[in-house]
Amino acid sequence: MVDPFDTLGIAPAFDLDLKAVEKQYRELARVLHPDRHIAGSPTDRRLSLGKAVEVNEAWRVVRDPIRRAEAILRRHGAHLEEGKEPKAAPEFLMEMMEQREALSEARASGERAAVERLALAIRTREKDVTARVAAAFAQNELDNIAPLLGELRYYRRFLDEVSAIEDGFNDAASADVGD
Repeated sequence: MVDPFDTLGIAPAFDLDLKAVEKQYRELARVLHPDRHIAGSPTDRRLSLGKAVEVNEAWRVVRDPIRRAEAILRRHGAHLEEGKEPKAAPEFLMEMMEQREALSEARASGERAAVERLALAIRTREKDVTARVAAAFAQNELDNIAPLLGELRYYRRFLDEVSAIEDGFNDAASADVGD
């Protein structure tokens, strides 16, 4: 696996200036774009394309806090995979189950405001846990990061479900307008 930090030429840190990293990514993508190497040999074009793919994947990893944290941990010899992280606390799991039930009820009743309130609460918690991950990296407390990434994954799945529900609400509203 290619290291995304090395690929982008940036320091392996969790707390990044993503706007500066995006600028670096865009410059690399511009230089490596296959259209710029059309006059090159087939080998040069293949190498350019392969490097462009690596740069795109590195950007996808670095801009995602969970994948960025995993990449840093890999550099330290830890290999976390989704579903392989330490088990979440039973209280947390119960709370997430209750949140998902509330979300399901809000969807079933078509309560957009309730969905938005639930999403806001989870986004707030997601932001807090992301800050705790950054602090753990800053203090080199790597053992504390895996459980936090597990929490972030639960929040991401919840928010993905929220997006699907909101899309459903929007589709239903569009269908009503068309009638």
